Amino acid sequence: MSEKIAPQDTCVLVTGGAGFIGSHTVVELLTRGYQVVIVDDLSNASAKVMDRIKTIVGEPAAANLTFYEADVNDRAALAKIFDEHRPSRVIHFAGYKAVGESVSKPIEYYANNIGNTLTLVDVMREHGCKSIIFSSSATVYGDPDSLPLTEESPKKPATNPYGWTKWMIEQILTDLHTADPEWNVVLLRYFNPIGAHPSGLMGEDPKGIPNNLVPYVAQTAIGKRDAVHVFGDDYDTPDGTGVRDYIHVCDLASGHAAALAWMNGRTGVEVFNLGTGTGTSVLEIIKAFSKACGHEIPYVVDPRRPGDVTANYADCSKARDLMGWEAKFNIEDMCRDSWNWQSHNPDGYEG
Repeated sequence: MSEKIAPQDTCVLVTGGAGFIGSHTVVELLTRGYQVVIVDDLSNASAKVMDRIKTIVGEPAAANLTFYEADVNDRAALAKIFDEHRPSRVIHFAGYKAVGESVSKPIEYYANNIGNTLTLVDVMREHGCKSIIFSSSATVYGDPDSLPLTEESPKKPATNPYGWTKWMIEQILTDLHTADPEWNVVLLRYFNPIGAHPSGLMGEDPKGIPNNLVPYVAQTAIGKRDAVHVFGDDYDTPDGTGVRDYIHVCDLASGHAAALAWMNGRTGVEVFNLGTGTGTSVLEIIKAFSKACGHEIPYVVDPRRPGDVTANYADCSKARDLMGWEAKFNIEDMCRDSWNWQSHNPDGYEG
């Protein structure tokens, strides 16, 4: 069994902690009394996130936050941080994440995402830290045979290099535990994270044209984009558009805190789905966002995208039963908070 430690005595290293999901998770951890060290190279994030995190959590909790601008691939920098802070838990978010870009830049995606994980776990091993939560994805399920997806659903061949990196890293971490049973690994398979912090101080800030639906809808709502592109309206779904399980980023953040508490004092490998268990179509998202922003959002229907599945949603009963975690927010909440963030930060953190 791994050592059981109280939150205030637990130092959690969060790679990619300045990113969308990472920053919201850091807020959740600081609120619960953890000491947090963020390592982020800011290649897809802003240093301004740190001030926003501190504003949200307040001064006493903010005193437990340390930030390093460093690349997780940089072994010397990482080793120095481990020497300094002696983290006992790691949450690993850092990685490239654009599906389309991964198809055109497979070498960069494999080198960065798998490379930084191998460097990270090697440095962890050298410093006697063997507890890791990995930011995985529902993409590992591929085109599902049946819905809802449970943790027992088979992993399928990925449809893009980004998906393969998640697939392979899950395998690497599982093999690590097979070789050394002292390892404590939790694989969190996210469905579709959207929303923003209710304060409007933090949210998704994609560089360039958004790859994900909701930031694109939000930018259309504010007038930055002419119309939302709906890829296919001839799927076998109620309104013909693709169905996904969207989860509020704050629910996702609380899922990481629940996993951290659950794994405390354990060893092994465990997989959890994090979603709402409810499928929502693209048109339903556009409709909910139109309601949130107070005006109709224009959209155009384009041909289907290769690799897109018809529908995808989770069975999250395992997370409820074992970790006591459940999603609290619905689609209206997610769209309201996304719009609140977008309308107050039209140019993201750089505005």
